[in-house]
Amino acid sequence: MKSVAVYCGSSSGTNEMYTQQAYEMGRVLAERNMTLVYGGGRVGLMGTVADSILQHGGKAIGVIPDFLVAKEVEHKGLTELHIVKTMHERKLLMADLAEGFVAMPGGYGTLEELFEVLTWGQLGLHRKAIAILNVEGYYDHLLRALDHMADQGLLRIENRHQLLSDPTPNGILDKMLAYQPVELPKWLTPSTT
Repeated sequence: MKSVAVYCGSSSGTNEMYTQQAYEMGRVLAERNMTLVYGGGRVGLMGTVADSILQHGGKAIGVIPDFLVAKEVEHKGLTELHIVKTMHERKLLMADLAEGFVAMPGGYGTLEELFEVLTWGQLGLHRKAIAILNVEGYYDHLLRALDHMADQGLLRIENRHQLLSDPTPNGILDKMLAYQPVELPKWLTPSTT
């Protein structure tokens, strides 16, 4: 795995550990000679990951829609910056450039990006590792909700296990490198009506 898309907040949040682990993620990616692919911003946790990987001699590729460039939030010191027209183009290009995906603490945008690549994986559109960096249990409730979906028969257990989780950057990258995707036929339950 040579490149990792990192989805995370454009804010830093209220827990200092989020920022510390964002910095650590950038450092570890650089140490492992993995390129960061991310949303191209200079603010929040995303800016921290990008600054850190660059400070440690790594590469950072940003993908940002032009309406955010106009708000002057793009990172000006990246290895590469791709400016696209729409959020849809942004997500598609990030997915094409990345060989794996990690969600760190974030809000709606982070979850939307995470669930899109999970859905694409479930549908067999890619076979890349997808993971959560579960800093200080940030995603514990979400992971329980996914377990509930599987318990209720609305999510295959194999698809539930498609999402990896670990509290540390080294731990999650190790799990991603060891990931073996499972191919499943689409699960359709006949209608009862």
